[in-house]
Amino acid sequence: MIRRRAFLGMAAGSVAGVLSPGIAAAQSGGQTKPYRIYRITYRGRTEVEDGFDDYLASNGIAVEFIERDAERGVAKLPGFVDEIREVKPDLVYTWGTPVTLGIAGRYDAPDKAKFITDIPIVFALVASPVAAGLVADRMVPNRNLTGAVHVVPTDTQLRAMHSYRPITKLGVLYTATEQNSVSIVQEVRDLQKPMNFSLIERQFRAGADGRPVADGIEELVAEIKHEGANWLYLLPDTFLGTQYNRVTPAAMAQSLPTFGAAELAIRQGGALVALISRYYSVGQLAASKAVKILRKETPVGEIPIETLKRFSLIINMPVAKKLDLYPPIDMLNYAEVLTG
Repeated sequence: MIRRRAFLGMAAGSVAGVLSPGIAAAQSGGQTKPYRIYRITYRGRTEVEDGFDDYLASNGIAVEFIERDAERGVAKLPGFVDEIREVKPDLVYTWGTPVTLGIAGRYDAPDKAKFITDIPIVFALVASPVAAGLVADRMVPNRNLTGAVHVVPTDTQLRAMHSYRPITKLGVLYTATEQNSVSIVQEVRDLQKPMNFSLIERQFRAGADGRPVADGIEELVAEIKHEGANWLYLLPDTFLGTQYNRVTPAAMAQSLPTFGAAELAIRQGGALVALISRYYSVGQLAASKAVKILRKETPVGEIPIETLKRFSLIINMPVAKKLDLYPPIDMLNYAEVLTG
């Protein structure tokens, strides 16, 4: 790994189901017993949780976690809602848009009895909380929910992509039932004219239950390439994040470069380049909001939903070599380069 620097120019252990002590052992600020946090992940522990836990520890917050994992679906969420009501934790942590919607519900949901509305909720890894209907206003959530957005603004990402290689036709593959993804695709549509590119869209196929399935991913990527795409944009789609092992090899087979909107897309997914907020830092940002709630500094409904102010551009040099598509030399002055 060489030349690691935050990209500024374009912005800005416990077993699931077991109550166990968190890593923060120190007690301060009048805390007499550990706070209880009910934590729901989507696909197991990530670096987001590492950042969250470390921030609590550094601020002397003693915690006990009740760990639950949605296992890449939403079927378990109603049961988690029931359990939260039973155990009455001090705070609920949710990972990603589907989990957060399943626990908190939309702010304008007609039947709020299905959701948690009386316990503070802090989310991480939600791309577009307003578009998803979680809040009407990011700056003043005005409900029992706040959190950390992990996605760099869409126009900033596309400018970074264009700086690496001009966009002529941009391909996107997304989940039609994920409101975040639908909203971001609309943002991309709106940018076609001012940025002078065209858009090629494909949606993941759905099963009989309406949930996305991996069937036909290779064919969908091939169709995008056949229609002339010179980039495949890996937008922050929760289901897409579970299918990088199919999507990026399919793109490589088509000599189609990929641009990732999330850290996982390049760290594990094999994207060529990504402009991201680091998962660990997103976890810390979410934890900073949890600290305010637990120490009663600010009512949760008054704590703004924010994104990080510093982003990182990461280039996957082995992929660049395979594609024979190297970055501009000046980009290496501010990018982090993966060499293996």
